[in-house]
Amino acid sequence: MGLLDGKVALITGGARGMGASHVRLFLEEGAQVVFGDVLDEEGKALAEETGAVFAHHDVTDQEAWQRVVEQTVSTYGKLDVLVNNAGILKFRRIADMSLEEFQRVIDVNLKGTFLGVKSVIEPMKAAGRGSIVNISSVEGFMAAEGMGAYAASKFGVRGITKAAARELAKFKIRVNTVHPGAINTAMAMDPELMTEVDGDQFFKAMVIKRFAKPVEVSHVVAFLASDRASYCTGSEVLVDGGLLTGAGY
Repeated sequence: MGLLDGKVALITGGARGMGASHVRLFLEEGAQVVFGDVLDEEGKALAEETGAVFAHHDVTDQEAWQRVVEQTVSTYGKLDVLVNNAGILKFRRIADMSLEEFQRVIDVNLKGTFLGVKSVIEPMKAAGRGSIVNISSVEGFMAAEGMGAYAASKFGVRGITKAAARELAKFKIRVNTVHPGAINTAMAMDPELMTEVDGDQFFKAMVIKRFAKPVEVSHVVAFLASDRASYCTGSEVLVDGGLLTGAGY
């Protein structure tokens, strides 16, 4: 028996990295999965590999949200779980960051999360309950140098989540955040980021001194999506290997 048997889940940013890990684990745990991304080739390949349904999906586009939600409901009859996973990271100090770069990070990470929450309320109400898991970051609790836009977006995700948890509880819709730390994904290993971050200092700040596998985050996401987390809403779960208990960057 799987943790997510009978659940229908929509996962954004699911074509690669942490999102692809969520897709695979949700399927293993018994969910029916639709996942979206702007990376069509990677998305189609993962769909062919796993049997999940892929949809081209720009999370900054409200009409695209309407289409993918409608596709999910028309395919599987309902929608139980949303994982707002899509996100981008741009390392740039505030003095050097253009307004366009800042806005792009905010649009994908924060506006995309807002649109996701807004778009699934009605189908989850129709289903009688639901679970929304918003992927924030340790940068939603702290702000490293060069991460101003990213931190602003991830702090914002915390705020939307808290408000939504209060607003949607009466519909039996739970809303929680997961805050990954050092995860072994292409985004975290971006060459520009790696050249700018003090690796030795970063490693010293880690309590569990290694990068996490994406699936280690996926297990937490699956728990929050499941009925076993039925009394969790507005929660903020760190998956950071103790990074925030360490000495900092």
